[in-house]
Amino acid sequence: MSSSVSPLAPKNVPDMPVIAGVRLATAEAGIRYKSRTDVLLAVMDKGTAVAGVFTKSKCPSAPVEWCRAKLKGGKARALVVNSGNANAFTGKTGRSSTALTAKIAAKAVGCSESEIFLASTGVIGEPLDATKFDGVLGRLAETAEAGDYLAAAKAIMTTDTFPKVATATVKLGKARVSINGMAKGAGMIAPDMATMLSFIFTDAPIAPAALQALLKSGVEDTFNAVTIDGDTSTSDTLLAFATGAAAEHGAPKISRASDPRLKAFVKAFNQVLANLSEQVARDGEGARKLVEITVEGAKTKASARKIAMSIANSPLVKTAIAGEDANWGRVVMAVGKAGEPADRDKLSIAFNGIRVAKSGARDPSYDEAQVSEAMKAPEIAIKVSLGLGKGRDRVLTCDLTKEYVAINGDYRS
Repeated sequence: MSSSVSPLAPKNVPDMPVIAGVRLATAEAGIRYKSRTDVLLAVMDKGTAVAGVFTKSKCPSAPVEWCRAKLKGGKARALVVNSGNANAFTGKTGRSSTALTAKIAAKAVGCSESEIFLASTGVIGEPLDATKFDGVLGRLAETAEAGDYLAAAKAIMTTDTFPKVATATVKLGKARVSINGMAKGAGMIAPDMATMLSFIFTDAPIAPAALQALLKSGVEDTFNAVTIDGDTSTSDTLLAFATGAAAEHGAPKISRASDPRLKAFVKAFNQVLANLSEQVARDGEGARKLVEITVEGAKTKASARKIAMSIANSPLVKTAIAGEDANWGRVVMAVGKAGEPADRDKLSIAFNGIRVAKSGARDPSYDEAQVSEAMKAPEIAIKVSLGLGKGRDRVLTCDLTKEYVAINGDYRS
């Protein structure tokens, strides 16, 4: 964890309301770090629905495999998250660690092991000593309170420089329901129908199947539209929990994601996902610039996404932005290599609203001094117009600095 907070961190942290049916607690288990919390226990009331999306990596962590298997039951009573060790590429030892962690947690909470969900983040390839949870989780279950989401978000940080939380409140039927979320992630970020680690809690009464559909749809233009370095983690996990407590106050029980009564809730739910995913981009390892890339005029939205990601993942584009250089030639390169329909002579590019290239050549009105000044801003918007169709998409990334190399060069040290 860095001692200096990213200059792109949000200026204000929201007040996180209590979610009825959710209690949180953190502790120092000594997994890897010293003198800091590194384990989170979230305890949910009976009947809590759960949904999840995970990494599509062919080398997933043991906790990812555990959660995928348990998700079929649709119910959750507890979530255990540790930082410092990803419990990935750990073979039979890793699977044994997840089983032992779940056993300890189930005993502490008083539920079935099938209702325990797990997530781990940190170094890959090192065995996780699950015995360190023995006693710790029991104490956390006793002291858990409906409360401190900021402390919970801090406990799951690794190279993050600030805890990431977001919230929204919306009306569902006759009741006001809340949605709280937290996330961690700063490097090895290029999700694929999942996220780094992120957890969403709501008191809305939504059935598991409906919640799963909302989550799968919601990540597509939020977490899946963010990249830091183009590397998808072995541990990417996004879990959503719905306690249903708001039913006591007039919220209708929702069984289908297409239920029209969910319209406002879906918007708020997606806003929380978008807020958290942007915070991840703002905390990219070593980042000094938040970069928004918009591609329009593509053949399809999917084509626009691939081109936008090609630009966002280009080390040449990202280092140019770090150097405050509006090098549109690197953007042209990234568009061309994406393998999607593009016409060089129709291509236009703008940096922070200033068009630098038009119809396949430098814009006649290009002013180096004006563009150089615009590139000093902490937030950079790159807009690419292809002129081929109506496809449009937007992704977020950050610049690539020397600090990124320093952080990752010393990651296991």
